[in-house]
Formats: sequence, C-alpha cells, structure tokens
Amino acid sequence: MTSQTPNVPGPDQIRRAPKVLLHDHLDGGLRPGTIVELAREQGYDVLPETEPDKLGVWFREAADSGSLERYLETFAHTCAVMQTRDALVRVAAECAEDLAEDGVVYAEVRYAPEQHLTEGLTLEEVVEAVNEGFREGERRARANGRRIRVGALLTAMRHAARALEIAELANRYRDLGVVGFDIAGAEAGYPPTRHLDAFEYLKRENNHFTIHAGEAFGLPSIWQALQWCGADRLGHGVRIIDDIEVAEDGSVTLGRLASYVRDKRIPLELCPTSNLQTGAAASYAEHPIGLLRKLHFRATVNTDNRLMSGTSMSQEFERLTEIFGYTLDDMQWFTVNAMKSAFIPFDERLAMINDVVKPGYAELKSEWLFRQTAVTSGSSAVEG
Repeated sequence: MTSQTPNVPGPDQIRRAPKVLLHDHLDGGLRPGTIVELAREQGYDVLPETEPDKLGVWFREAADSGSLERYLETFAHTCAVMQTRDALVRVAAECAEDLAEDGVVYAEVRYAPEQHLTEGLTLEEVVEAVNEGFREGERRARANGRRIRVGALLTAMRHAARALEIAELANRYRDLGVVGFDIAGAEAGYPPTRHLDAFEYLKRENNHFTIHAGEAFGLPSIWQALQWCGADRLGHGVRIIDDIEVAEDGSVTLGRLASYVRDKRIPLELCPTSNLQTGAAASYAEHPIGLLRKLHFRATVNTDNRLMSGTSMSQEFERLTEIFGYTLDDMQWFTVNAMKSAFIPFDERLAMINDVVKPGYAELKSEWLFRQTAVTSGSSAVEG
C-alpha cells in the first residue's frame, strides 16, 4: 500500500533512489577531463578550452542557445575524440560508471556508429568497442557497490542515408548488447519517413526502435513517427502538448493525436533541461511534463546529453521536485514507466520493477517512519 504521508525527497534521497534512463547520448555525456586527455593523445588541437572545468562550462553555454541546430554543433568536439577503439571503450565504461554512481540501475544509451569511422574503424568494430566499454563499466560499478545494466541503442543520422545499414547492424547485435534502433539529428527538413525502409525492416525482424520526434518540429513529426513509421517510443515527444487544450476553468481537451498517444501508452522520453536549451520549453515550470504527469501519459524523465546540459538524472528529478513538489511516489511512477518501456524482454523488465525499483523506493519511503519515531520518542521523554 502506498503511504499517504507526503514524502518529498531531498537531494540525498533522490541520488539514492533507483532510476531508469531511456534517452541518453553517449557522445553527449563525456567527462570534460576525458575529452582533454583524449584530444591531447590524438593530437586534436581545436578544443575551445583545454582546462576541464572551463571546457565543461563552454559546452553548457554553447548548448544553451535555444536552437536545436546550434545545440547539435557542440558534438563535433566529442565525436572528434571518439574515433579509436580505446577511446570508445573508455568513454562507454565511464558512462556506465557515472550513471551507476548517480543511482541509475538501468540505462539505454544511444550513439551513431557512422560518426566514429574517420580513423578506419568499421561499423562492427565501433559497436564491439562500445559494448566492451559498457560491460567494463558495469564491472567497475559492481566493484564499487553499485549495480547497473546498460543496453545500447544504435542511432542513424536522419540527414544521412545509412539508416537501413544501421538498422541491419542493430539487428545483428541485438542479442549482444544492442537493444534497439533510433534516428536522430535536426528534425526540420528531415522527416522520419525518409527512412521508412529501415523501420519496415525492423518491424519485419520484430525489433524495437524509438524515433526522435516532437522536439523541435512539432505534431507532424510525432504523427509520422507513429502512424507511418511505427515507433515504439517517442524520443522527446514534448510537442504533443500542442494537441492538448487547457481552458480557463482548468478543463482539458485532448486532440486525436494526443488521445492516441495516451490511449496506446506510447512512452515519451522527456528531457526537461535539454528541452529548455533547445527552445522546446520556456522554463521548468512551463515544461509540459507537469500536465502530462497529471493526465497520466506514459511520461519518463531523461538526461539527453549530460555534458551539454550539465545535468544528471538526480539533477533532473531535483528540479522537478522543486517546481512541481513531486514526491517519492511520483519518482517511482516515472521510473516504473521507464522500466515498462525498456527494450529488454518482458520478464526482465518485470524483475527489475519488482526486485530492484519497488524495493528501493519502499526503503526510501519508510525512512520517514523511523525519523517520526525518533521525534515522537524524544517528545515523550521530554513530556515525561
């Protein structure tokens, strides 16, 4: 039974809470120090800053432009130092470590293999290096008393013409650490329907895919991703709010597309801080996640690009808790939504929910009982 006692979590509880992450880009989450070291080793001498702290600030400020296209330009530097096997292994291992340290127990991390070929690696070598890094990161996390499972999503760039090739690659590695497929990049002018052959192939192979849609371009991209391409999830999907009307008296009317998304329980991979940076939302308080939560859409909380947004899963939840007063029950709701929507088999998702997520939140929610007992005991002693 869920406690009726308010349990708004503090930063420590949020960090310790088990979290599930579905939308995180590998090339958007590097440690600034790692970028500096890899650049030095590889002779990449055009970084805007060579001191890690200053470089981290540069990435955040450059990304904080209100433009998706400008935001995407920052990835030129991270991808530039991710062109060798050793670099990919290192970056992937550190990604898994960092997520585990933040309390993430399951993550699907995406990257575009086609962006890591300039030093002669093959697509297969890229995938194998990243998978090796994720497994190494999982081992390091276990050694430090943390548990995490990381699955890879292979991304095709929507402005390129390799989507079918990457979809076939994802299918070949689907039992070897790759859990699904994605397309990403600037939405305007590059509709998901350009890559129908890839999506039709994946459906024939009974494989999973998500599509970046409804971040910068709006309802048409969401409609195409779902009704033409058959996406299992929406990467962002935040512009579904454009099909929801809120009257002055607070009553809400859903349009046909919004109703379909809610009725079909289509997961929304919402990324609050990133959405502010790219102009998809004006502020945390105005972010559609508040209304989508109230309306019981299948909303999930994600980081998108931890380096560019200067964020983590804990920080995302801290901001949402401050703005919307979310409790541990709300955090658990978002987390269970995400785990239900993951691309691993049903029985494994169920086990993660019942054996990891729910017990973790139950323990956190029970802490108030012991604090209350201590306070009550203290008061009784004084009164006595």
